[in-house]
Amino acid sequence: MMTARWMLIWVLRAAGVAMLGGLIFVFYPFEGMAAIHARLGLGELAYTPLLSYLIRTLAALYATVGAILVFLSLDVERYLPLIRFFGLLAILGGVGVTFLDALLRLPLFWTLSEGPLTVLLGVALIVLARRIRSEHP
Repeated sequence: MMTARWMLIWVLRAAGVAMLGGLIFVFYPFEGMAAIHARLGLGELAYTPLLSYLIRTLAALYATVGAILVFLSLDVERYLPLIRFFGLLAILGGVGVTFLDALLRLPLFWTLSEGPLTVLLGVALIVLARRIRSEHP
């Protein structure tokens, strides 16, 4: 039987590895990003140094958060307070991102996945962290 501890470890690692995928876009050619942008139906993505900087630093931030989640998975009991806090931040951020995506009129698949999946991650982290606490009083 899979315990809450093992489920929490799996969720942290899966989310962490997925977010580490953002590292690719730190080094991805801008022309490739512009092509993806166009394929998503978002029009032309014109290069500016600031835009390139923002895309790459956001990708690096995603990867950093991913690395932190993997690290937290190495000792979930020790990091339970931080995991719960991250869960709360994920819920709040996910709600905010959902509204922002809708306001910016991003593609519907994007709006219905990015924010809601982040909320789901936050809920899972909080619920599983509570279960671990009850398994090990």
